[in-house]
Amino acid sequence: MQRIYLDNAATTPVCNEVVQLMADTLREVYGNPSSIHSEGRKARTVIEQARKTVANYLNCSIGEIFFTSGGTESNNTALRCSVRDLGVKRIITSKIEHHCILHTLGSLEKENAITVEYVQLQASGETDYEHLRSLLEQGDEKTLVSIMHSNNEIGVINNIQKIADLCEEAGAFFHTDTVQTIGFRPFDLNKTKVSFLSGSAHKFYGPKGVGFLYINGNQKINPLLEGGSQERNMRAGTENIYGIAGLAKALELANEEMKERIQQLANLKNHFIDKVKSIPGVSFNGLESQEQMEKVLSINFPASDKSDLLLLHLDMAGISASGGSACSSGSDIGSHVMQELSAKPLGKTIRFSFSHKNTIEEIDYVIGKLEELYPQAEVQKEIKITQ
Repeated sequence: MQRIYLDNAATTPVCNEVVQLMADTLREVYGNPSSIHSEGRKARTVIEQARKTVANYLNCSIGEIFFTSGGTESNNTALRCSVRDLGVKRIITSKIEHHCILHTLGSLEKENAITVEYVQLQASGETDYEHLRSLLEQGDEKTLVSIMHSNNEIGVINNIQKIADLCEEAGAFFHTDTVQTIGFRPFDLNKTKVSFLSGSAHKFYGPKGVGFLYINGNQKINPLLEGGSQERNMRAGTENIYGIAGLAKALELANEEMKERIQQLANLKNHFIDKVKSIPGVSFNGLESQEQMEKVLSINFPASDKSDLLLLHLDMAGISASGGSACSSGSDIGSHVMQELSAKPLGKTIRFSFSHKNTIEEIDYVIGKLEELYPQAEVQKEIKITQ
């Protein structure tokens, strides 16, 4: 049975070109980048070329890009080092951030290092910018705002230019988790003034276990990981050379093909929305926002005798989807995003997240399976019972 993969917000398959480059790098670039001999210099060249690729994409200095193990490490570094090294005493965030943000802030709060304040959200899940302005105007403590560019469960995009402007006006630091948007949106950090920005390769068809952190040159922080002098004294540990090379290649391809990929994603998402409306009682999360990620679609399905096991039924039919963040798999408490948005569907919320490699035919197959799981008569009966 051929499988249909619709969980690309959790992770993406690695592009063939990236796999080939990584294999070649593993075979041919085996020196330690910190060594001064020929093999070491060759490895260092690979890393610095990758750094240049990321910096060019973000329109920033190569000295502001540092490679990490992924988004979680990048986010932890930005938050913890801001508190330790920049004197941040207050952090403003939202309650629908990724758990690596919320759990880190919870730990910092327990350590009595900071106070955490939460910005209100619009009904769609987008940031309430006027409330953020109000929070920034209160108090005179050193403040960091940490708000993600796009939510990983519902795809709502925040206006990070507006947030950056508010932070600059208030003299606050700004960190944004752009794990879901790197490779899918252009960035100009010469225009959008942020203090820290996080990215992860496996969300844009690169390898797992490698990411980067942009640190604005005006922010002087010390390493989170102590040891050697790698990454310009910012992150100790021998660099993941082939992973870094793969990240750069994947980002290069994503940037070159961005317009075509986004168009294909939009076509798939719109087609899915039009077709899934054939199931009575479905509703959508975040579609009313001003801007959305084309790759993410969050759907509330009505209650039925199959709704509790909907993901399992889809998996058995060869369809991979998600109930929310992949990092919450195995948890029974439900989505913190849905809970915060007061979305309490009677049935089941499923996140379908698309790739430009998916097809309309695949979407039609998925819709057909969903219609089999939700016969109209049965759904209508359930809706009537629960009203």
